[in-house]
Amino acid sequence: MNTNRVRSWQQEYVQPERKESKVVVRVKRKGWLTKGEKVIYSFAAFLLIIFCCYLVSYSSKLDQINREVQSLQHSVEQQVVENKSLDYEVRELSKPDRITKIAKEHGLKIQDTKVLQARKQSR
Repeated sequence: MNTNRVRSWQQEYVQPERKESKVVVRVKRKGWLTKGEKVIYSFAAFLLIIFCCYLVSYSSKLDQINREVQSLQHSVEQQVVENKSLDYEVRELSKPDRITKIAKEHGLKIQDTKVLQARKQSR
């Protein structure tokens, strides 16, 4: 009986050696930006990209309109030059000397009348 007591005492007070197990502690590493900041920065970057696209599109349209305006100005200048040359030709063809010459060639007789230069009547 004594030996049984000693054994029970030994089991109670003397514990067998345990191997120390290593506990791996994982520390959550916090980033330098929070989730809210990431959302805000992402939204700001998205708005910046949209603004840049709008700016490029606006610049492209403005350039296209400027080119159209330049071509229209060029065609207007050509038309003005053509109008001036036609106006000069009208003046040359409507001179009284020329009119009387053509009238005589076609057999018309002019009797003491004055031939006046044709004019536009403004109303």
